[in-house]
Amino acid sequence: MANSVSGLAVHDDCKIKFADLKSRRSFRFIIFKIDDKSMEIKVERLGETTDGYEEFTSNLPADECRYAVYDLDFVTDENCQKSKIFFFSWSPDTARTRSKMLYASSKDRFRREMDGIQCEIQATDPSEMSLDIIKSRAH
Repeated sequence: MANSVSGLAVHDDCKIKFADLKSRRSFRFIIFKIDDKSMEIKVERLGETTDGYEEFTSNLPADECRYAVYDLDFVTDENCQKSKIFFFSWSPDTARTRSKMLYASSKDRFRREMDGIQCEIQATDPSEMSLDIIKSRAH
């Protein structure tokens, strides 16, 4: 179903892969890209369960926007093992203006498709999504 604001559709594979990450923990992260030709949001990359946060951030392009989800494992102050699913809206300052506008206008609807997101991060620079910031948001 197309997004009424931006006219974008969400490919079924996005929902299927997210459900796999959420319920089966099949992936550590998923990076999503808007396909300019089909005007559809598609899965661009799946992170292996063994991949760390550095692998995730290194797969975000320096000059293009993306959406992503990351499954963060952490230990609470009470020494309990937990995990939280983060939604990222990556919009670097160096990205094209049209691309930034398209991602911004589609974000809310796309995020609603991902039932089970616990935290959201909007970043324009890698420093805004450092592992320390992510961990502080998880607690």
